[in-house]
Amino acid sequence: MTLSSTRIAVLIPCFNEAAAVATVVADFRRVLPSAKIYVYDNNSSDRTAEVARAAGAEVRRERRQGKGNVVRRMFADIEADIYVLVDGDATYDAASAPRMIEKLVDENLDMLVGQRVDQVQAAYRPGHRAGNWMLTAFLSNVFGQAFNDILSGYRIFSRRFVKSFPVLSDGFEIETELSVHALELVLPVAEMETPYYARPEGSFSKLNTWRDGFRILFTILKLYRSEKPLRFFGLLGVVFAIVAIGLAIPIFVTYLEEGIVPRLPTAVLSTGLMIVAILSLSAGLVLDTVTRGRREMKLLAYLAQPPLGK
Repeated sequence: MTLSSTRIAVLIPCFNEAAAVATVVADFRRVLPSAKIYVYDNNSSDRTAEVARAAGAEVRRERRQGKGNVVRRMFADIEADIYVLVDGDATYDAASAPRMIEKLVDENLDMLVGQRVDQVQAAYRPGHRAGNWMLTAFLSNVFGQAFNDILSGYRIFSRRFVKSFPVLSDGFEIETELSVHALELVLPVAEMETPYYARPEGSFSKLNTWRDGFRILFTILKLYRSEKPLRFFGLLGVVFAIVAIGLAIPIFVTYLEEGIVPRLPTAVLSTGLMIVAILSLSAGLVLDTVTRGRREMKLLAYLAQPPLGK
């Protein structure tokens, strides 16, 4: 399988990136001359669309705000064998793309993540670095170790992955969802170190460290609830059961010693908490069966797509 005979699509979601998008398009045009480059404008208020079109990209529009919405539209619309997803801010290294694609093909991977190695301190703000580390560690503990940079916006996908991935998020948490999907289905994935640069002058980050960090953490918790329901609701059940037993022990001791129940409200609360614990565990058992069925359907959708080179 050679790059010249492979349909490669470079997907660039953009929101107010007029200062950088032309550079991104030109760089990927130079290193991947056979690729088709698509820029999806997400309601930019500057000249992003005009600049990208002048640089030679095919420009399309997604009116629903949010990177997740743009990626959903891209994955649905574009037909290719290999997909390169990259931000339009000129912070990622286009020259790494051929090597990343070669690794994807040679190792028959479905997703290759560009692990960011910052070239200047200004490229990666300390708050974002710390947030990425915490979220990556949390994801590894929940779903298993596979990534060192789950928030990287530079990724290479097989057609198999793209056409079987159900995009549910609508914002910057899309990278987390992509990572969890790959981990949950135990898909062949890998990382490759790539240079990460500072934004060019006139380009500004749309990320908010705390707001988007909490959104991503909330996304992980939602995915944990939906993909690991027995663990999630089982843990809640254990917590409620421990509290219920802790409240009940003094009541039982008093009853055995004096034959009376002096704190009836506490006894009712303890009983209620134990009922909630049992219901939580029951819900986890039922949802675990449902989740297994959903996972099987995802795998069938994945297997319905031909692998690379077929």
